[in-house]
Amino acid sequence: MLAQELPDGEGAVLELGSGAGYCRRHIPGLITSEVFFSADVQIIADAQRLPFRAGSLRAIVFTNVMHHMPDVGQFLAEASRCLRSGGKILMIEPWVTPWSRFIYTRFHHEPFSPGARDWSFPSTGPLSGANGALPWIVFARDRPQFQKNFRELELDRVEPLMPFRYLLSGGVGMRSLVPGFTGSVLAGIEQMLKPYMSSLGMFAFIAVKRV
Repeated sequence: MLAQELPDGEGAVLELGSGAGYCRRHIPGLITSEVFFSADVQIIADAQRLPFRAGSLRAIVFTNVMHHMPDVGQFLAEASRCLRSGGKILMIEPWVTPWSRFIYTRFHHEPFSPGARDWSFPSTGPLSGANGALPWIVFARDRPQFQKNFRELELDRVEPLMPFRYLLSGGVGMRSLVPGFTGSVLAGIEQMLKPYMSSLGMFAFIAVKRV
């Protein structure tokens, strides 16, 4: 999904929080990065202080990263500076729905606080804090504030998705509960449930465009 939504034209594509991710398999020339040293990434970069010149990036992509940023407003300002006109921030992040609220607040180890007042949280270092509801807070609950504070950024698309596959795959740290060959079957079931994703989605694909 991230690769399919990339804008055409010039400029590099930066991935934040690359870790052991697989975006480079799908995006040729991708610049991989992490906030701490990792042998598998090209650069060390803090999303809130990006080491790129103004207007040099075509896109910034990431998965499950934004809700770990201690100050999302600072990241959005940096992303806006680095993106060229027509560039995009493309992400897949946790989302707030009745189903996800039930799962995240009862069975997930990271904080999930849709009622948080701010777009920031205390942090003592990389991955030391989180609010899984933060993307929803910024792009849904506080969307008027986002539009007011970042007039050069436009919320292009929000698509809630994936209510079951993440759980059944074991998520990040658990053993998979189903064999790998069932992935396409589960994807088909979730596709049939697409009209109900506003109630069932655990994540959302989010596209933000630099105008």
